[in-house]
Parts: sequence; structure tokens; C-alpha cells
Amino acid sequence: MTDPLYVTYHDEEWGRPVRDERGLYERLCLEGFQSGLSWLTILRKREAFRAAFERFEPDRVAAFGERDVERLLGDASIVRHRGKIEAAIANARATVALRDDVPLNEVFWSFAPEEHSPPRGDGDWQSTTPESVALAKRLRAAGFRFVGPTTVYAAMQACGVVNDHLAQCWVRDAVERERMTAFAT
Repeated sequence: MTDPLYVTYHDEEWGRPVRDERGLYERLCLEGFQSGLSWLTILRKREAFRAAFERFEPDRVAAFGERDVERLLGDASIVRHRGKIEAAIANARATVALRDDVPLNEVFWSFAPEEHSPPRGDGDWQSTTPESVALAKRLRAAGFRFVGPTTVYAAMQACGVVNDHLAQCWVRDAVERERMTAFAT
């Protein structure tokens, strides 16, 4: 991709560790909204999503009701899909509920694979892994929706749980150093 927005996302954000609840919740929502669409579409609408979903603050979104769903369905600046909108709200409620057990960030990062080989070329990427299948199952059991193994794996990539920058990508080593620091904390 050569779109400057996509290049900036790749170089500065994708794969860098996200350890906070709000950031993980946002990535899960955005990956869910992306399903069936291009990631560039989501990147272009990202600020509108943040405005529409209260900067993805789980407590605020968890309080959304039917009036909010209708408002969001009328908002042309985001992806207007009832199932995805309702899932974002359900996922906020599930995120808040997890705090009483094991917080979302701990659940999410507990599924980091012990070993992960970097993809060598475009054909080496996986759409799911055993870890993403298991995490998707764990999230669904906690009340999350629109979190199939493919969506969950995309979020794991985006949040640095796995580093899927190509082996020869100039960003890979920097991302790996950040991941090792994140695992140490």
C-alpha cells in the first residue's frame, strides 16, 4: 500500500504492543468493523469512530442503549452495520464485566504464543492460529460478539501480541524490541 495513512499506520502503530484496556477494546472493535471491508476504509473513518464511540472508553460505551444504536446507524461517517454496532456495545459491557475476574488486557496477552516465526513473504501470513481460536472462544464465553478467530488474530497482530511484520521489514526489529519490553512489565 502506498496511501500515506496506511504507511503511517504500518510504520508507527501496527504490531506495537497495546497493553491498556481501552486500546485493546478499540482495536477489537475496529477489527470487527473491518470485517468484509478494507483496512484503509477503517483507518479513514477512525477518528469518526472514536467520536461516535466516546473515544472507545468501555464504561461510556457500555451505557449505550437503543437510542445510541439508532444514532450510530444514522452516522454516515462510520460503518453503519447494526450487528457490528451492537457488538461494540456488548463488547464494552463484557470488557467492564471482565474487570471482576481477569481484565481484558491480561486475558488478551495470556494468549501470546510462546514461539512465532516471522512471515517471509505475503503468502506466509495466517488468518488464524490455535491461540486466536482459543482467545476467540474465551472472549465469546465472556460475552464478546463479532470476535471470530480471524478478527481476533487481526487484533493480536495489531496489538503486538504477535509480530507479523515480514522478516525483512525495516519495522520488525523495533516492534520486537517493544514487545520484549512489554512482556517484561
